[in-house]
Amino acid sequence: MDISTVLVLLLAVVVGLSLGLLGGGGSILTVPLLTYVARFPPKEAIAASLLVVGVTSVASMLAHARRGNVRWRTGLIFGAAGMAGAFVGGLVGGQVPGTILMIAFAVMMIATAAAMLRGRRTRPAPSRDAGGRPWLRIVVDGLVVGLVTGLVGAGGGFLVVPALALLAGLPMAVAAGTSLLVIAMKSFAGLAGYLTTVSLDLGLVAGVTAAAVVGSLIGARLTSRVPEAALRRGFGYFVLAMGVVVLGQELPGAAALVVVTVAVLAAAAAIMCRLVRNRCPWSAQPGLG
Repeated sequence: MDISTVLVLLLAVVVGLSLGLLGGGGSILTVPLLTYVARFPPKEAIAASLLVVGVTSVASMLAHARRGNVRWRTGLIFGAAGMAGAFVGGLVGGQVPGTILMIAFAVMMIATAAAMLRGRRTRPAPSRDAGGRPWLRIVVDGLVVGLVTGLVGAGGGFLVVPALALLAGLPMAVAAGTSLLVIAMKSFAGLAGYLTTVSLDLGLVAGVTAAAVVGSLIGARLTSRVPEAALRRGFGYFVLAMGVVVLGQELPGAAALVVVTVAVLAAAAAIMCRLVRNRCPWSAQPGLG
C-alpha cells in the first residue's frame, strides 16, 4: 500500500467524522479527496463520492436512530423527492465537461462555507398544514436539493439540515440524524444516474467507504460532546479553503490568482473581526461569525 493510498484512507475517516457530527459535509470533502489525492477523473470522483457518502450515511443514520434522532416519515418524504432530483442531476452531470462540474462544485463549497460561518438566525416556528408538516414545501425542497446533489455530488447535508429544521420544525440534533436518511437515498439515486456513463475502481472505493464508516460511527458518538458553533466555524473555514483550492486548480492562471487573493483577504478580515469584536456584522448570531 503506497503513501497516497494511506493518505486517502486517513482523510476518508475525516469524511465520516463530518457526516457523523454534522449530518452532512461528506461529498464536500470526498470529491476533492478522490480528485486531487486519489487522482480520479472528476466524473468518476463525483460518482464514487455518492457511493461512499451513501453507505457512510446509512451507517451513521443507524447510530443516530438508536438515540431517537431520526424522523422516518419526514425523512422518507424528503428523500423520495430528493431521489428523483438526484437521478436527473446524475444523468445531466454525466454529460457535462469535468472542468465545469468541478467549478460548480467549488462554488457550492464556498456557498456552504459562507452559510456555516454566518450561522443561523433565530426564527419563529414555521406554519404547518393540517397534517402537522408543510409537506408541499418539503417535497419541492427535496427535488431542488436532490438535483444539486446529483449534478455536482455535493450540497446534500448542509442544505437538507436547515430545510428539515426550518420547514419540518425538527430540533437540530434530529434534523442532523434525519438528514442522513435523506442523503443516503439521494446519493444512491445520483449514483444510479452516473453509472450510466462512468465506471468505478471498486477496490479503492470500498476501502475509502470502510474508512469513512469508521469515522462516521466515531462522529455520531461525539455529537453530544463537541460544541456545535465551534465545530461549524472550524469546518466552515476548512471548506472555504478547499473551495478556493479547487477553483485555483480549475480556473485559468489570472482568474485563479484573483480568486485566491480575494478569498485570503476575506478570511483574514473575518478572523480579525472575531478576534477584535467576537462577532462580525454579517454574522446571524453573536459569536457565530
